[in-house]
Amino acid sequence: MPDKAPIKFFSGRESVYLAEKIAKSYGMELGKSSVLQFSDGEFQPCFDESVRGCVVFIIQSTFPPADNLFELLLMIDAAKRASAYKVVAVIPYLGFARQDRKDKPRVSIGAKLVADLLSTAGVSRVMTMDLHADQIQGFFDVPVDHLYASSIFVPYIKNLGLEDLVIAAPDMGGTKRANAYSRFLNSDLVICYKLRKKANYVDEITIIGDVKGKNVVIIDDMIDTAGTMLLATDLMMQTGAKSVRAVSTHAVLSGQAVEKIEKSAISEVVVTDTIPRNYNSGKIKVLTVADLFATVIEKVYNYQSISSTFIV
Repeated sequence: MPDKAPIKFFSGRESVYLAEKIAKSYGMELGKSSVLQFSDGEFQPCFDESVRGCVVFIIQSTFPPADNLFELLLMIDAAKRASAYKVVAVIPYLGFARQDRKDKPRVSIGAKLVADLLSTAGVSRVMTMDLHADQIQGFFDVPVDHLYASSIFVPYIKNLGLEDLVIAAPDMGGTKRANAYSRFLNSDLVICYKLRKKANYVDEITIIGDVKGKNVVIIDDMIDTAGTMLLATDLMMQTGAKSVRAVSTHAVLSGQAVEKIEKSAISEVVVTDTIPRNYNSGKIKVLTVADLFATVIEKVYNYQSISSTFIV
């Protein structure tokens, strides 16, 4: 085994809340950094301590605005120019991941562009969670550790002790993820088929499978406007479901999503803290990913397999 370089943790401004928990779980403190802010909005991140010869883990989710992504890129560049041995970008939520293909003419593949930008900035490795599409890992020319929130959600679902449990996929694209949960939990699977004519708006939804008398748990990678989830909830309740819950890794929750959830028939929405919580809702429960990321960081740093962290 090669000699290990010293390890240091840093964070972008919008992910300090999570980075502090990851560092604490690992048994360290965040390194010192600052950001010089210009009056026109331009900014310049700076490491306020030496990173020479260190393995630097920079923690930053890249949710909107794009400043969060650009701040991460600048921090990677700064670390490389300060002679860091390796720079690992820990991106709990990777923004622009929904742009993973050309689904209509004359559009960009944003996820590929983000991958190229990170590589150009000088990242040595990327660590992220529940990508919108697994193939995004192939967009990177550096190793990608793709973590799954299932190791957090599956124990939670088990502890609910729900009888007549059914796992639901919110759309055809989420079938693989939901099927993995259903096999592990030994439950039935239903699929929501949705007709979407434009982004963030579902025109029609149909449930494929039986939910009558069942306790349904919808599995998804993110909740944005919550439109699909709540349409599916209403339809399931109308067709005889006992209850409907949802678990989703990334709580984007844009627009009136939180208000809609509060007024809906859904029993509970369980999310993680990959995106900061700027809302209050009795129906939304937040589970932390800090311990999972700290565990994987330790394994990666010590050249150990991370396969044991995967449940489904």
